[in-house]
Amino acid sequence: MLKKSFSLYRDSFRGLSNDMWVLSLVMLVNRAGSMVLPFLTVYLTTVLGFSLPQTGWVMSCYGLGSLVGAFSGGKLTDKLGFYPVQFWSLVITAFFFWSLPLISSFPAFCLVIFLTTTVADAFRPAAMVAVTAYSNSENRTRSFALIRLAINLGYAIGPAVGGLLALTWGYNWLFIVDGLTCLVAGVLFGIRLRPRPTALNEENPEVKGLSTGSRSVWFDGKYLLFMLLTILTAMVFLQLLSTLPLYWKEVVGLNEAWIGLLFTFNCLLIVAIEMPIVFVLEQKGKLHRVMALGALFIGLTYAVLMGGPELFWVVLSVLAITIGEVLNFPFANTFAVKMAPTDRQGEYMALFTMAFSVAHIFAPQVGLQIADRWGFDALWVVLTALGILAMAGYQILGRSTEMT
Repeated sequence: MLKKSFSLYRDSFRGLSNDMWVLSLVMLVNRAGSMVLPFLTVYLTTVLGFSLPQTGWVMSCYGLGSLVGAFSGGKLTDKLGFYPVQFWSLVITAFFFWSLPLISSFPAFCLVIFLTTTVADAFRPAAMVAVTAYSNSENRTRSFALIRLAINLGYAIGPAVGGLLALTWGYNWLFIVDGLTCLVAGVLFGIRLRPRPTALNEENPEVKGLSTGSRSVWFDGKYLLFMLLTILTAMVFLQLLSTLPLYWKEVVGLNEAWIGLLFTFNCLLIVAIEMPIVFVLEQKGKLHRVMALGALFIGLTYAVLMGGPELFWVVLSVLAITIGEVLNFPFANTFAVKMAPTDRQGEYMALFTMAFSVAHIFAPQVGLQIADRWGFDALWVVLTALGILAMAGYQILGRSTEMT
């Protein structure tokens, strides 16, 4: 049994290009320094003394910058190509991270966090287009999963180290290290990778009834429905980066080291199970069913937390949200790519990443405002209901697009 599991895990990595491995290494280095975001709400409330509503506005500015960055990154990718957008995004972001610990006022922090994420998230649509250049239709979902594996392996390192740094040397070091890894990732990208034409040029779309011509994404009703479901799912999921760390600290009573370990548990579990799961499910089709099941698990995360503020329920909830993202996000990436006309990949991928940016804007506002006014238990009920609603939406989308 163990030998069979190992063979399945090994086979799930076969056939991926060398450039995909290098791109994944760039992601790993970059995300290994991702120490700011998991602790940002804690930093804002405990170090800078911001209120929960103020913290919610800062996180919304983070999301607004992500939205602008994703839109501009997609446009720039269509105009200049994915390569320069990725390289300069990484390099410039480093300097913005180094400026953040110098700022303590609420308006200034809102402005600079907006600028930081605007530059940083221009990277995301370019990276999705880069995957189409360094992969083919047979291994594209696994290529996206490899990128997610690298990101999550980096996240497994970043928050754990970040929690220890915050406890021992102070929060300023989180910004310093995060900026440094952005710069190192940019240098590695520039040295080891070269521009390539995208490979999404199949004559026949792989999903029936989806995009078949060069038209603006804003006239593609099925894709827009998919974006609404993506926003809804992401809003529920992104409480992991805003509301949940505060809940863990203020209600459960966990310190920064424990919070970092919970993120590490989430990411290591993804590293262990995502590639084999994608490898098996990629061959079975029915993307909408897998995405629907993932949305359900993400919603059930918060139903689990209704059990109480004990560590057992916290760990079980992290397990549920991990399974949910494994089932939803890699297949959502592939679904978005399959719907994109070849000459509008940047535009379509930009809207896909913008959906997460929109969720970044509203998720902390919804989560922190409800928690502040009515308590965390009320928030868990709302989030569970939204997860179930997203699950139903994916089923409707699947029937309307006749997905194979």
